[in-house]
Amino acid sequence: MISKVVVKWLITGANGNLGKRIIVHLLQSTRDEIVAVVRSESASQTIQQLTSSNANLSAGDNQRLTVVVADYTNVEQLQAAAQGCDRAVHLVGILKATAYATYEAAHEDSCAALIKGLADTSVEHITYLSIVGSKPDAANTCLASKGNAEAILATGNTPACTLRVPMVLGEGDYASGALRRRAAGKNGFVFRGDSLEQPIYAGDVVNAICAAASTKLNGGYDLGGPECLTRKQLYQRAADLFSNKPVFVSLPISLGYLVAGLLEKFLANPPITSAMLGVLDHDDRVDPQPTMTLLGMDELTSLDAMLQAVLVSD
Repeated sequence: MISKVVVKWLITGANGNLGKRIIVHLLQSTRDEIVAVVRSESASQTIQQLTSSNANLSAGDNQRLTVVVADYTNVEQLQAAAQGCDRAVHLVGILKATAYATYEAAHEDSCAALIKGLADTSVEHITYLSIVGSKPDAANTCLASKGNAEAILATGNTPACTLRVPMVLGEGDYASGALRRRAAGKNGFVFRGDSLEQPIYAGDVVNAICAAASTKLNGGYDLGGPECLTRKQLYQRAADLFSNKPVFVSLPISLGYLVAGLLEKFLANPPITSAMLGVLDHDDRVDPQPTMTLLGMDELTSLDAMLQAVLVSD
């Protein structure tokens, strides 16, 4: 049953895969209003086209969606976008830093601007999405930046909840596409094949974010998927869906860092960086049950159902 209580959401970084999923979820299951904040006009058009590209949404649903183009580090712009909103979901973040998009700007500066921008608004709660392993003293620069961002949110007057998640798999996203290519191939190289993965379904992350916001949960929490396995095992489970028996050769992670370092030295925008590789190589092993209990979540999508949905189903 759709609630009769109307809530107004502020969603920053709304044009990402999870942002779009949250918007569709809220439009389908509630009468809520949404202010989607993006950085560019092209991203704005992507959000505005959601209703026309989704058979379960109508033009009427689009009237509950407002798209705002803003700089995520601009306090005044964020404050203006947040007027009349009740809840904020902050999805701004990057895995690969460049000279033009630094971790500090994407994570710390955006969170600092957000708490200042929301200080004199009606927003009662912030939900922030982070990465398992994030902490201010992390050796990895991306994870340390995310940890610093979490600490900044904790200093604000608006209660904030951070959900730290590992690999997120959803229909049509980059991670699922990369996994599908691995699963459908005949062989391939894997850096540190015994690295631990604990993928979580994008739909479960959306439900967790909405639950954290509605209950005004405060603090930082880890939420992993229902099953922990090695990277090689994950690739093979995915390959099983295609009745495929590829040969995955595990390479030492030191070789990966060497390659990443060379790419960073000679390319202005390398496809992978050392920090990015470090995040991807992080061993993820968390007990999701305590966080699920706090969020009122009974179960998570099983790994097999998740892989079926994102790799095989239309």
